[in-house]
Amino acid sequence: MYAKLLRKFPIALLALTAFFFVQVNVVAQTRPTAGSLTVLNAKGAAASLCPLKHTDVKAEISGFISRVRVTQEFENSFKEKIEAVYTFPLPQDAAVDDMIMTIGTRTIRGKILPREEAQAVYDSAKSNGQVASLLDQERPNIFTQSVANILPGEQIKIEISYVETLKYEDGAYEFVFPMVVGPRYIPSAPAVQKQGLAPNTDQLPDASRITPRMVPPTMRSGHDISLDIQLDAGLIVDGLTSKTHDVDIERADPRSAHIHLKDITTIPNKDFVLRYDVAGGSIQDALLTHRSEKGGFFTMMLQPPDRVTVEDVTPKELVFVLDTSGSMEGFPIEKAKETMKLALNSLNPSDTFNLITFAGDTDILFPKPVPATKENMAKAQLFLKGRGGSGGTEMMTAIKAALEPSDKQDHLRIVCFMTDGYVGNDMEIVSEVQKHPNARVFAFGIGDSVNRFLLDKMAEAGRGEVEYVSLNDDGSAAARRFHQRVRNPLLTDISIDWNGLPVADVYPQRIPDLFSAKPVILSGRFTAAASGTIRLKGKIAGNDFVREIPVSFPENMAAHDVLSSLWARRRIDDLMSKDYSGAQNGQMQPELQQTITAVGLEYRLMTQFTSFVAVEEMIVTEGGQPRRIDVPVETPSGVNPAMVGAESESFSTGFIGTVAKSGTGGGFGSGRVVARRKLMAPAPPPNIAPSVSVSASVAPSVLSGMVVADAAASPTPLPIKSEEERRVDQVRPKLHPAVLAIVQRLLNKQGATTADEARFVRDGKAEVQIWLLDKSAGSMAKLKELGVEVMLDQPNSKLVIGRLSIDKLEQLADLKFVRYVSPQM
Repeated sequence: MYAKLLRKFPIALLALTAFFFVQVNVVAQTRPTAGSLTVLNAKGAAASLCPLKHTDVKAEISGFISRVRVTQEFENSFKEKIEAVYTFPLPQDAAVDDMIMTIGTRTIRGKILPREEAQAVYDSAKSNGQVASLLDQERPNIFTQSVANILPGEQIKIEISYVETLKYEDGAYEFVFPMVVGPRYIPSAPAVQKQGLAPNTDQLPDASRITPRMVPPTMRSGHDISLDIQLDAGLIVDGLTSKTHDVDIERADPRSAHIHLKDITTIPNKDFVLRYDVAGGSIQDALLTHRSEKGGFFTMMLQPPDRVTVEDVTPKELVFVLDTSGSMEGFPIEKAKETMKLALNSLNPSDTFNLITFAGDTDILFPKPVPATKENMAKAQLFLKGRGGSGGTEMMTAIKAALEPSDKQDHLRIVCFMTDGYVGNDMEIVSEVQKHPNARVFAFGIGDSVNRFLLDKMAEAGRGEVEYVSLNDDGSAAARRFHQRVRNPLLTDISIDWNGLPVADVYPQRIPDLFSAKPVILSGRFTAAASGTIRLKGKIAGNDFVREIPVSFPENMAAHDVLSSLWARRRIDDLMSKDYSGAQNGQMQPELQQTITAVGLEYRLMTQFTSFVAVEEMIVTEGGQPRRIDVPVETPSGVNPAMVGAESESFSTGFIGTVAKSGTGGGFGSGRVVARRKLMAPAPPPNIAPSVSVSASVAPSVLSGMVVADAAASPTPLPIKSEEERRVDQVRPKLHPAVLAIVQRLLNKQGATTADEARFVRDGKAEVQIWLLDKSAGSMAKLKELGVEVMLDQPNSKLVIGRLSIDKLEQLADLKFVRYVSPQM
């Protein structure tokens, strides 16, 4: 691999910028790594030793159902066998029903097993030296792929297959493929440190599994993605576009198309969204059936009624809740503010409203909702103007502040959450929304890679609607749609009269209200062949609506076998919704967990409690336990990496800027304080005091331990530096802060060892990554002469991993051919 790269790119581009790098961590299988980025291409982007080389996505869309196959290609570029671990997203409502592992010409189909059993099979195979793969579901939209015992130079492909129904709204279908797991804010105190950006906590025992480490700024993960879609709509297709990616479109006839990404080396850092219109701007009722030894299954799409334009002048109480956390900094928050301002401008004088912002703290503009007068609107605009992205995402506090008042009122409170949804306790948040039935919850997902599972379920539980606004979308159009939906719901109180037909287990059990022209989609079972007429009932503008629809369930139907998977997936979704809180903290009601597990095993589906595992039985590798290497993920498009801890190898547990609270920790930050109602810059390098303006309303206790520079104060004369300080200054640019801290401690002969130091120093020796300007035989000889014990020397790379006595770290950094020294974690 490196030989090819070196032939393609100039030798001069092999050097990395001193402060931007990523860990390799191939020393102990018990400690994760984020892969190695060591070669820059002609455009300045970094290629890497990342074990995930490429992801290929192939989708076949037929009508309103898509079958998608995702192939992940892993390769071992190291001299020893490895275990690759990759955290990645899939659509939140996908029915994942297959996994196949390919090693050369050998193909092994994965088995679906209870999660604990699958883990035990995988661990045993890994210990025995067998090549094995394990696919776990952490959330409905977050998955972990582990591949053990990949031999040096060997390639392994993992194919994951799923089926889903496409979303349809206002005359257009939408196909979405997520490409990156966004950062997640983790509330509550740490319990046990595991792999990932954040530690497990008492509230989120799997936090480490949903927070993969991100690639530093100016770098890329070293893997790319291709996407190919075969579309057979069955109707004339028009307006086929993707605003998120550049695509090539081939049209063989008006009803079909072939779509693929123009750039086959696309960086996987944002959702791919494809939209297309169908002839006439409306859909027809559709019934798909399948009958096999497992019984009869159906998926039904019922067209919405025509909208009746009736201006609802009933006063509304609208509460807008804006996420101002660090991940929203920059484009996302500005897009959210734009959309919110437009929505505020559309309020009627009879409406009341309020604004709530949340990050580490929750700020409420008015004590209670106020009339939409010019004066109050001006206050709202001023309030919004000062909002910026900083801090963690303490969403639960904002949820309660917005929803609890509805429990004691006799009129409708409409709450609109504007967020990217980057939280780890998403199921707990949905559970909280379920507790407040007197409020209507609308969700606006702002950004290019938002947490669609959270936002979909918040709107579903709150009997509202969800809207996604990418950074290229028109905020004014989204605001207009919101206004129309709130003012004039399309169809409410929906029910189906099955008129005696032999159907059972129809999902969703409670059909949500329609706020836009999208169909009612039902999945169910039928127990016998039958024909009849069903009735779709509801209310339009307070008036009864009834439409009769003829249906026929056949005796035999071999086609559409995916319908059983779609039905089972919706049943699992319904069961999960009965105890989201328990699912979140690992203590789901036993009977629900057992039922979900049974459905997953029977229908060969991924769930929270079932996993796919594949083991190569014939070949046993040698060389002991594999080195674990975690695949780093890209920072989502539009997200400022400096606000999510991706800018360095910081040992913090997450996002920079978490509000420090008594007795709590974790989260997006390393415990740094965010001043209420003021923005705070990302944490500066060590020994540089931050220069920020802090509101006088901030309590002194909040500022404890934070250095605040007074911009108005007179400059302080620089002190005369000691010999030790001058020596530190000489090596400072070459040392990671954690390594620098050791050098300073030894030079000053004071200070105790830190927890950070203990993570890579053992028996007085530091395990470090040494980035070289020159990797000649003479340079390597000088390293060994200094006492460096080389642990990994990758050919054609200017990176060496080794051990060195901590009292020689200063001498190491002083060598002219040494570019940078960082901890080996």
